[in-house]
Amino acid sequence: MLIRRTLAFRIFLCVVSLHVLNINFAQTVIVNSAKNKTITFGNRKIKLTLDYNQKANVSALEVNGQKVIDGNAGIYSEVRTASTTYSSLHTNSSPALAVTENTVRVSNVSYGNNDLIISETWKFIIRDNDIKMDVERTFSKPALVEEVALPSFNFNNINTWEGAYQGYGGLAWFYLFNEKLCTYGVHTNSSRFWNSKTGNGLKVSVDAAGKQVAMKYSRTNDDHLKYAITVSDGEMIPRFDSGTNRKRFIRQRTDVWSAFNIAAGKTSQCVTLSYFDFNKEFDRGKFVGVNGEQVSSVLNTVARIGVIDAKHFGGNSWHTPYGPICLHEQYIAQMGLAINDNTYLQGYKECLDYYRDNAIKRDGRVWARWAYNNVDIMPGQVTDKGFYEAQWGFLMDSNPDLVTNVADLFDQTGDRAWVKTHQRSCEKALDWIINRDSDKDGLVEMMTDSYKEKRGSDWIDIIWAAYENAFVNAKLYHALTKWTIVERELGNTVKAQQYQDFAAKLKTSFNKSTTEGGFWDDEKKCYVHWLDKDKSVHGRNMVTPVNFMAIAYGICDDDARVKTILDDIETQMKKENLFFWPLTMSSYADGEGRETQYPFPSYENGDLFLSWGAVGVKAYADYKPELALKYVTNVMDRYAKDGLAYQRYGRKKQDGLGDDILSGNSLSVVGLYHAIYGINPLYNRFYLNPHITSQLAGTQLKYNYQGQKLLIDLDLKKYTVSNGRFKITSDKDFGFSSLGNQLFYFNGNTSAPSFIAKTGGELKVELKTWSADEMDWIQNTPGKKKSNITYTINQLAPNSFYTVTIDPKQRPVIKSNTRGSLTFDHLSSTTNQRITITKG
Repeated sequence: MLIRRTLAFRIFLCVVSLHVLNINFAQTVIVNSAKNKTITFGNRKIKLTLDYNQKANVSALEVNGQKVIDGNAGIYSEVRTASTTYSSLHTNSSPALAVTENTVRVSNVSYGNNDLIISETWKFIIRDNDIKMDVERTFSKPALVEEVALPSFNFNNINTWEGAYQGYGGLAWFYLFNEKLCTYGVHTNSSRFWNSKTGNGLKVSVDAAGKQVAMKYSRTNDDHLKYAITVSDGEMIPRFDSGTNRKRFIRQRTDVWSAFNIAAGKTSQCVTLSYFDFNKEFDRGKFVGVNGEQVSSVLNTVARIGVIDAKHFGGNSWHTPYGPICLHEQYIAQMGLAINDNTYLQGYKECLDYYRDNAIKRDGRVWARWAYNNVDIMPGQVTDKGFYEAQWGFLMDSNPDLVTNVADLFDQTGDRAWVKTHQRSCEKALDWIINRDSDKDGLVEMMTDSYKEKRGSDWIDIIWAAYENAFVNAKLYHALTKWTIVERELGNTVKAQQYQDFAAKLKTSFNKSTTEGGFWDDEKKCYVHWLDKDKSVHGRNMVTPVNFMAIAYGICDDDARVKTILDDIETQMKKENLFFWPLTMSSYADGEGRETQYPFPSYENGDLFLSWGAVGVKAYADYKPELALKYVTNVMDRYAKDGLAYQRYGRKKQDGLGDDILSGNSLSVVGLYHAIYGINPLYNRFYLNPHITSQLAGTQLKYNYQGQKLLIDLDLKKYTVSNGRFKITSDKDFGFSSLGNQLFYFNGNTSAPSFIAKTGGELKVELKTWSADEMDWIQNTPGKKKSNITYTINQLAPNSFYTVTIDPKQRPVIKSNTRGSLTFDHLSSTTNQRITITKG
């Protein structure tokens, strides 16, 4: 280190007179031209050129050899008041430059006039993997500012990057910036710009202690991408919409944020630029039988666009005119299963915390929606935060859906401390809707008694489902079965039993025929949508979400009914040659929906909404996985044609319709992961339950699970999960977990480990048989040294004798304890060994 510093100093002395400075140590490169007042510096992956001639401007930025910024207005500071724009592109004098071994310091960056002077010092610290830009800034006096970019980045083209992931897991997708001066503003302190074609990624993160950070993205009049960072004392408030100040995406202008006050005095912030290899970081593995590039692209883009901002996750895009969030959507957390990015999961945790604190009424009723403005509200039914009841009716599925999303997110993160903070609120939400079962038949009732009241009660909001609604009750059953598990994990066995009992009663009543007060239509051979209070039956037109949920959520476990429903739907699909399942297979009866829904097919009365893809895929995966896969590939083919940037598809022409873009258009691909590949991250184990067809055999997925990187191999009747140290292979579903030097195997979908193996080395296990009376597996311990393994076998008959045989030496008989467990030690071989345990 002493030699390097001495050499640097000598070089500096030698070149001062020549007005050129060249430093090249390890990965640090600094080339200064004092004559031109430009300096180029960086590391292997990021290189900047700074112009300090009567300005302070990064005029060029290279990322992995690609010049993404190149111009007179590159990276600079900018402040706009109502009358004047101040910018470091025009300083009051040339800034002063100082260079050391890995630091470039630019001081005396002063710009402004007699009304306001802004003084800055920029210090760039060049490190092997990133470049830090520390900024100290002083405002000469307080100022009311209209727009602030501290700093502003002006990328060469709107297509330089495909998108930018936000720190909370959302996405600014530049494909949707479909006209000049589109602007999108969000609250985040980091942004990951990426391009899948070049593979280049640039992360920009901001640290400003005690301050709030916001970012905005604009397509300029000359088709550049302008990215602006705003640091403020308080949270930035959107300027629009119609006095509600909630709109994040605007057109034909860039001032998405309201004006705010900046105090006089000194502030500081740090902006860090770092490179990442997008294709490596988001590598999902090897896809066989499907287009892996399309799968990845759908999950990298469409699946994220319902994240409007920090703490605002939903299914409708930030790009839509009024940006609604439907809290009555049960699949927002489920999308995280396939997105498989921890920033999405952590961001959604913060969102659900916000919903817990702001979107639940005192009595437990969950507000149904949030939006940019109030055009969709039921008069008087809105909060100051923008949560409201929809004008179409009380959409009751928001209560169970909030609970389902909390439970699903708990499964993916395993965060007990977090889910504990939601225990009381979820109980309130469930209890509120359970208490609406006034006749105690296990089916909860809506706010309306008859379709004649013309009020909706679920996601299909302009169909007048009333009283006992199968759509809502199916969602409630799903929420209860999931939350029962959470209650047990949190120690409330009384509440868990209460919810389990109600779910069982709901299931029994749901499956009764309509003549007995249930939802099964013996004539139509499907579950109906709802029953009015007068016992009249409605929605007999094979409403696909109702029937898919009944099957996918385990309400319908009658194989004959499952076959009838799914075969009838597929027959109609072939007849019409539809690429995706419509909301209904035939028309609602006259009067059951809004007048605009007729003649059939029209909108919610018969059009194709891709948001129900996951439950559809799940319903078919258990029955005929090849049909489930067929509709997944259909959706991906459509994505290749139009990007799925629509609300729905028309029934007649199968053309994209509606500007209310839905992230739910990705849910068929989510279903591919969840139901066909069998990816089920659970709170205490990774559960693999594939339904692999011959077309998909040989698929190998890379998956992030609770901080571990898993490799999942999927073949016909041979499934493997590995984390690099431990590996389990089986011909049927199983659970995998590891902690330190312990491997946990879960037989089937059991929630407690069937065996625990403790070893100091690596261990591979291939299960052959696992039953109450016999357990049989092959083990292998890679490496040159033998290692000791301690096996604990669980779920045995208590106080019973078992024989352990190891290749083929028989051990002394072992007796299980009172809990049905036994333990034995074994010094492994470096070759395959067969271990068999038999009762008796």
